[in-house]
Amino acid sequence: MYDFLSYPPVLLPVVFILGLCIGSFLNVVIYRLPVMMQNQWRQECYDYLEQENPTPLKTPFNLAQPASTCPKCHTAIKPWQNIPVLSYLLLRGKCGHCKTPIAARYPLVELATGALSAFVAWHIGYGPQLLALLFFTWCLISLTMIDIDHQLLPDSITLPLLWAGLLINSQGLLTDLHSAVFGAAAGYLILWSVYWAFKLLTGKEGMGFGDFKLLAALGAWFGWQLLPLTIILSSLVGAVLGVAMLALQGKEKSTPIPFGPYLAIAGWVAMLWGHQITGAYLQYSGS
Repeated sequence: MYDFLSYPPVLLPVVFILGLCIGSFLNVVIYRLPVMMQNQWRQECYDYLEQENPTPLKTPFNLAQPASTCPKCHTAIKPWQNIPVLSYLLLRGKCGHCKTPIAARYPLVELATGALSAFVAWHIGYGPQLLALLFFTWCLISLTMIDIDHQLLPDSITLPLLWAGLLINSQGLLTDLHSAVFGAAAGYLILWSVYWAFKLLTGKEGMGFGDFKLLAALGAWFGWQLLPLTIILSSLVGAVLGVAMLALQGKEKSTPIPFGPYLAIAGWVAMLWGHQITGAYLQYSGS
């Protein structure tokens, strides 16, 4: 079975379909996790003030419960209506009951997860690294979308991602443990230092603590050696895409924009081509 999966004509479709299914779950994470955090914060505030929550949750709300329903008519979504991408096409992008349009981002997230997963499989090939890098990719997709929606990078994703990087590199899967530990520490401290320098100079907060933790996670996965490339790439991507998005939306340059997506894009690029880019630069600069 495992030898059979080593053939690209078999591996790539399997990983693509797996990515579609994971993408469907990521849609749930992207929507529900911030709501769960807000509910928890609200309850903690009432507990601290020793007041009764006037709107307590009557039913559990987590990643598993309640079952998915149409946000308009609240009709339960049937299993055949929840097949990644295919159901969206069969339903012509509308609820099967009330015909309310379904946001196109849901199938797009599924397609993106499937396509990126298949690309990682094509680039890495079958082996012990593949599952780890697929997990890494799925976490980055979730963080990117949540940060775009809420300017929030949840600890419940960034911290497990950081620890997972250290654990897999305790076996030298992607880099040596020494580089991973120093990468995690350096990743956090670099942005932490930038944050406080900016705050002392301007009196404003330039980024959130979640950005520190995400760069620490990237350092834990790929070592301190790729941190300079990751920071440069994220800054370039942020400058280009950030300015373009503000211009398209007609917003002022002072409008806050999330930095997490640019770190995620840079980290994903560094994952696949980081050593080649760094090696080419060192060879060019030394010639």
